[in-house]
Amino acid sequence: MKSMFLFFLFCLSITAAPTQKDVRDSVDKEFSNLLKLYQHLHANPEISFQEEKTGLRLGAEMKKLGFEVTQNVGGFGVVCVLKNGKGPTVLVRTDTDALPVKEATGLPFASTRTTTDDSGKTVPTMHACAHDVSMTCWNGVARVLTQLKQKWKGTLVFIAQPAEERGAGAKAMLADGLFKKFPVPDYCLALHVSSDQPAGTLGYTSGFAMANVDSVDITVRGVGGHGSQPQSTKDPIVLASQIVLALQTIVSREIHPLDPAVVTVGSIHGGTKHNIIPDEVHLQLTIRSYSDEVREKLIAAIKRIAIGQAVAAGLSEEKHPLVKVKDEYTPAAYNDPKLVARVNGVFEKWFGKDVMIERKPTMGGEDFGRYGRTEHKIPIYMFRLGGVSPAAMKRAQALGQPLPSLHSAKFAPDTDCIRTGVTAMSAAVLELLSKN
Repeated sequence: MKSMFLFFLFCLSITAAPTQKDVRDSVDKEFSNLLKLYQHLHANPEISFQEEKTGLRLGAEMKKLGFEVTQNVGGFGVVCVLKNGKGPTVLVRTDTDALPVKEATGLPFASTRTTTDDSGKTVPTMHACAHDVSMTCWNGVARVLTQLKQKWKGTLVFIAQPAEERGAGAKAMLADGLFKKFPVPDYCLALHVSSDQPAGTLGYTSGFAMANVDSVDITVRGVGGHGSQPQSTKDPIVLASQIVLALQTIVSREIHPLDPAVVTVGSIHGGTKHNIIPDEVHLQLTIRSYSDEVREKLIAAIKRIAIGQAVAAGLSEEKHPLVKVKDEYTPAAYNDPKLVARVNGVFEKWFGKDVMIERKPTMGGEDFGRYGRTEHKIPIYMFRLGGVSPAAMKRAQALGQPLPSLHSAKFAPDTDCIRTGVTAMSAAVLELLSKN
């Protein structure tokens, strides 16, 4: 009797918990088809807010798997839902947009596409940030999980988000009712390819991982005139230069040394000719932070310094600089420490501790953080997927040569990373939806 009971428990355990072999066998089975999908996506990129065909292709792939698919959420976003009994809800996000970069990888399936951007210019297009890998892994995970439905319980919400490169896609999908029209997740997961990690490795950051991102435009106004008669003018070029220099004191003298912050003037435009003092100069800034308090301090200091320099130059109030914080704010991405620890525990069991790489936070932006900043306070975790051939990394290090970075025209990820990405994300989702 006892032996029969133990045998029953054994059978129950193998039906309730998917093994690594279940997942890896499924990945092996699907890998050739996933490579074909990757090559198609790579060869047919679409820039931000133009991801129509990409969304349609991804939606069609998910319909084949039995997901309920809704197109055109927040632009060309796609929401795919699969319910499999009572249990948690897990959101898995991929980004879908490409960049206006002319590909120089030499791949047989390299992009040769061009498109018309928002300004009406014809620009080349390329998946230089490896969103093609992210999309392929996303679909691969869906394939694995649908083949293992008997091993988990809960709801999958797979979203294909547009316009990540513009920091606007997550905001658009949320504004279009992502968490109102569809199940609200208990957890949000995503992966991002890294161009400085060998394929087969997984990178992680617990807590703040990506920064708040704001864009600021400053119109510096003055009184123009002849370059030979500067005394009759209020030179906005000189004033803009003084503002640029003064802005450098914000981080060094106003922000606590242990609080990360960046103020960068990325663009300055003014004047038309050698001997003409213009009426205006235009500055474009990017500012980065983690905490909301630091963000507010940075914005307030920029406004105060710009106006203060104008007062010092003797300009009247109607000639004070115009400071505009653009409506393109991307909130910091905060990886929930408890969720990170839980998922990393699974990664270590499946892959071994030696593949795990702890990464420092970056001041780059990623609008995936917005999903954790809603009123639902959903824990999120974006992990890093190594995308470079280990042999290529060793060769570059031996020669002292830099590897192509993300957004480079020459960046071509090692496709073996797709296998790791699908396996890792499947392991993470199964951990959160395990029947056990």
